[in-house]
Amino acid sequence: MDLLGLIPSFGNLALTLVAFVAALSIIVFVHEYGHYIVGRWSGIHAEVFSLGFGPVLYARTDRRGTRWQVAALPFGGYVKFLGDADAASAGKDESFLEHIAHAEREKEIRRSMHGAPLWARASTVAAGPVFNFILSILIYACFLLFMGPAVPQPTVGQMADLPAPSQPVDLRPGDVVVGLGGRPVESFDGLQDAAAALDPAPVVPYTVRRDGAEIEVPGPWPYPALVEGFQPLSAGKDAGLRIGDVILEAGGREIVDFTQLVEVVTTSGGNPIPMVVWRDGSTFDLSVTPRSRDYQPPGGEFERRWMLGIPQSLAFEPARESAGLVGAITGGAAQTWGIVTTSLSALGKMVTGVISACNVSGPITIARASGDMASQGLTQFIQFVALLSTAVGMLNLFPIPVLDGGHLMFHAYEAVFRRPPSEAALKRLMAVGLTLILALMFFALFNDFRCR
Repeated sequence: MDLLGLIPSFGNLALTLVAFVAALSIIVFVHEYGHYIVGRWSGIHAEVFSLGFGPVLYARTDRRGTRWQVAALPFGGYVKFLGDADAASAGKDESFLEHIAHAEREKEIRRSMHGAPLWARASTVAAGPVFNFILSILIYACFLLFMGPAVPQPTVGQMADLPAPSQPVDLRPGDVVVGLGGRPVESFDGLQDAAAALDPAPVVPYTVRRDGAEIEVPGPWPYPALVEGFQPLSAGKDAGLRIGDVILEAGGREIVDFTQLVEVVTTSGGNPIPMVVWRDGSTFDLSVTPRSRDYQPPGGEFERRWMLGIPQSLAFEPARESAGLVGAITGGAAQTWGIVTTSLSALGKMVTGVISACNVSGPITIARASGDMASQGLTQFIQFVALLSTAVGMLNLFPIPVLDGGHLMFHAYEAVFRRPPSEAALKRLMAVGLTLILALMFFALFNDFRCR
């Protein structure tokens, strides 16, 4: 394991660290604020709200008696409620009653975490992960609300900057694509099907609706090997590709259609692929080494593939329409739910050995991914925060003692048997849970070196 070998892959180390701390701080604050605010609404007093661990850098106490603090190690946070033995709510601490007058004790017990009704405790615990999901839904909803989804009928919003073909093209902003190569097109899926039925060529005939009339015009191949963005930890980005590049050749083969690039990469065996790349009007040579990744195609099963980490792009930016508030929220919830179901499916495949355990990432890999997304712009970084927030919310709901899901499991036990687990049982279970979490953390950190 070459620790120093990881450093050059960070690119801009300062950006990586800042992006990682920013992403983690946002997610942790939202998670802990969920615990805090629902606890407050439920009548439970929070003694400490801490963003980070270790030495306190800044602190103030509000008028409700809650100490708000920022600590030196920005790798988590906690809310310590009245009556908690520690920040993990692992047991009771009744010492807070020692100096309380007898007449006030009943009131103070109700204000403590362990003296509050079951509904209040369960709601407070569940609020952390729920707020993480709400953050993700709101982020995706805002993008849909302000950017809007693509118009269902493929419509040209803006043409991409592509190499000039040998023949003139006349596809224009505002054109509604109703056919490609003589085949009708009614949706983006239909556009892809029509392209799949044609032999790739730099210029193909489009049928478009323009100024109320349907005409045939020459236009660029709809799915060029255009770099419009990068997935986290992209092999293409690390090799020097930039947004806006167009791959003209790969492995000695002319590339017109993105699927041709996919074929070259998937059959490369992980060997370096020589490429000819167009950028800002000039071409240059570049060698890219694909990385092996577990990939789940839409509606398909996971499979291991060699990948560059570049999503497919269109030759034009689609025109967009307003989603509306309800549509945006519904779409944001659907995107968040899609992340949850895909993640749970991947976890099940890892447990059964169908896909690699390298998909469990540690702090170094997450930090690198944060820097990668931040380097692509604020939009990509914010969407990455939404992805991480969903993952954190889902992870915290696992029924493992120490995590929120473990506490909810204890509350479910209390609801069924009308009594909480014994203090001795709680301590043993919390020790087991802590061991599992530490083992998972060490395994993820080991993966950062083993699977890079």
